[in-house]
Parts: sequence; structure tokens; C-alpha cells
Amino acid sequence: MTAETTTQAELPQEVGKITPGWVMVMVGLGVLSLAGLFAYAQELTTGMIVTGMRDVGTMGGATWALYVSMVVYFIGVSFAGITVAALIRIFNLDHLKPVARLAELLTVVALILGAMAIIADLGQPLRGIINLFKYARPQSPFFGTFTLVVAGYLFASAVYLFLDGRRDAMTLTRYEDNPLRWYHRLWASGYQDSPEERQRHRTASFWLALSILPLLIIAHSTLGFVFGLQVGRPGWYGTLQAPAFVALAGLSGVGLIIVFAAIVRKALSLERQITMRVFSWLGTFLMVLLFVYLYFLVVEMLTLLYATPEVEKRLSDALLFGEYAPLYWASVAALVIPVVALIVMALRSSWSLGWLVAAGVLVNLAAIGKRLLIVVPSQTHGMLLPYEAGSYTPTWEEVGVVIGMLAFGALLLAGFLKTFPGVPLEVEIETEARPEEVAHA
Repeated sequence: MTAETTTQAELPQEVGKITPGWVMVMVGLGVLSLAGLFAYAQELTTGMIVTGMRDVGTMGGATWALYVSMVVYFIGVSFAGITVAALIRIFNLDHLKPVARLAELLTVVALILGAMAIIADLGQPLRGIINLFKYARPQSPFFGTFTLVVAGYLFASAVYLFLDGRRDAMTLTRYEDNPLRWYHRLWASGYQDSPEERQRHRTASFWLALSILPLLIIAHSTLGFVFGLQVGRPGWYGTLQAPAFVALAGLSGVGLIIVFAAIVRKALSLERQITMRVFSWLGTFLMVLLFVYLYFLVVEMLTLLYATPEVEKRLSDALLFGEYAPLYWASVAALVIPVVALIVMALRSSWSLGWLVAAGVLVNLAAIGKRLLIVVPSQTHGMLLPYEAGSYTPTWEEVGVVIGMLAFGALLLAGFLKTFPGVPLEVEIETEARPEEVAHA
């Protein structure tokens, strides 16, 4: 793409092109989002009584449940997204550049959804936000969750996405028939792609990526400390909580990047840009993360089963043989099946996109299940006081709110891809210039 103005009517990667299929998808996602908003309105007007959450102990329930599980899940997805993008920048992993922006976009959207899940869990969000400023304790892990994860982490990720897109925004302003030229001109913010500007952007992006990585580890470890530092809660208190949170975050995030990249590749006909080499690398990352997390899972279970106190045994029995056993073993199966499939593909050096997408879906279902199993059983079956075991079942309002949030996230992703290229245009140009590499891949 030259710096000269072009009269091409069609923008790259179907930017600005409204098709009947895309409209149907957006309408469907919009309806689900409104249904989630209606469910939340029921909760907001009637109170938290419409949820399945109840006080721990005396009411035999769980005060943290599906919403908190989704907070941890969404922030986990965001962790892997920006990590992949940052590693691509730091180590100059050219073969993964086609999915860098998709990973950045996934991070920003996941953090927005994480903030929404926190608001849904507060019951009275306005009072909760006001009290955060009035009574916040910086030494509390909760304070770190809000400041590092929702505020600083989201801001840094948004800045990273903005810097990464300025060159493409400038390129899109060269199209005379671009109906979104005002938007792209605003994003470009005067960027002219001079050698000095390119060097400045490379330097700024490198140092931003380098600073984001420790922020990611601290932020997500802090989320693990919210659980791991509670000494009076069997199943939570332990040194493995923080690293296990980080491992499962990477697992779910890389899995979702695979699914998202495959959908974008098919929908926008980007087979030449997002090649199977990209998916083979992501599949290898996913396999390594699965090994790490399965190790943590085995260690956690052995700790619960070997010479544990009575309360720990009650918790392990509930997970392995009791009311939580179906969800627990389904989550384990959703981790084991992908790792077996990935090992077979790696040994054969033959990667199947269908199996990779299936693995990405399964590990994300397992991640949601494991988050729920981390949050709930330690409240219903982990009491040190002589209370009866409790139970928790989400109501339709809770499920509706979560489905609405997921639909809203998909709505944001689909909307973005109609206003801006999901794959950097320089990758597209390089691919067109080197077709022999595409054939080899």
C-alpha cells in the first residue's frame, strides 16, 4: 500500500462492508445482549434474592458464585491475549504477527467483560464503587484486583492496541470511498509513517510490551491471592493458587485465540495471511500450558487426599464423588481430551484446524468449570465451623446475565472487525509479496 490516495471502493478485509450474514449475526448477538440486560434489571430492581447466592454457613450457600467465576475467567482470557501480543513484539515472532491484533482486541474486550461481571456481582454497584474510594485498603488483594487488573491493565492494553493500529488507520484514510475515513483519521492522529515515526513506535511498543508482562503476572497472581491468602478456607489457602491461576489463564486465553483466529480466517477469507503455521505454534503453546496445568491439578488433588484434616476431606469428597463430581470430571475430561489430541498432532507433525478449534473450545469450557469449582465448593463444603454442607445452583437471572455478557463481547469483536482490519495490513502486503512462503506453510 503506497502513501498515495486510492480510489478503490472496497477496503481490505471487508472493513465497512455490510453483508446480510453479518447483520443477522449482529441482530442475534444484540437480542442475547438485551436479554442479559433484562435479567440484570430483574436482579437490580428485586435484589440479589433472585440469584442462587446465599450467605455461607447459616444459610448453607455461597456468596461468591457464577459472577466471580466469570470475573476470573475473563481476566484470565485477557492475560493470555496481551501476553501473546507482547511476546510477538519483544521476540519479533514474525510468524505470529497475523494474530497479534486479534489477541490485543480479545484482551481489551475480555477486560471490559470482567469489569461488567464485577458490577453484576456487587448488587449495588454504585455504592460499591463509591465505597472503593472511601474505604479502600491498599494492602488488600481486592484493591489490587480493581486497580491493577481493571484500571491499569485495561489502560495499558488499550494504549498498546491504539499504537499498533495507527499505521493501518493512516493507510485506510488514503481510500477516497472510505465511509469511515473520519474514524480512521482520528485513530491515526496525524501519523504519517515517516522513518522517525516508525522507529518511535517500535521503541514505544517494545518498552510498553516489556512493562506489561510483569504487570500481567502481578495482576493475575493478585487475583489468585484473593483466594490463596484466606487461611480459614479449605481448598483455597495454599501456595499453588497464584501460579495455577496464571497457568489456567494462559490455557483459556490461548485456546480462545485459536478459536477467534479460526473464525476470522474463515469469515474474512484470510487463509493466506493466517496460515496453518500460526495455528501449529498456538497449538504447541496450548499443549505446553496443558501439561503445566494438569501437573498443578494432580498436585492439588494429592494434597487434598493425602492425610488431610476432616474439612479438607469433606471438600475433596464433594469434588470427586459428591454433588460437584459431574462438573469436576467433565472439566478434567475437557482438559485430557485436548492434550491427547495435541500430542498426536505434534508427533505426526500434522495439525488439523478442526481439532485445534475443538481443543480451544474444550479448554475454555474446562476453564469456566474449574473457576466455578474453585470458587463455590470451598464455601459450601469448606467451613471450619460446625455447619451443615450447603449448596448452590445458579438461577436463570445469573445464567442470563452471563450469556448476555458473552454475547455483548462477541458483538464488540464483530463490530470492531467491520471498522478496522483484524490482521495488520503490513502482514497482508508481505504475504502477497512472498507467495512461496505461503505455499510452503
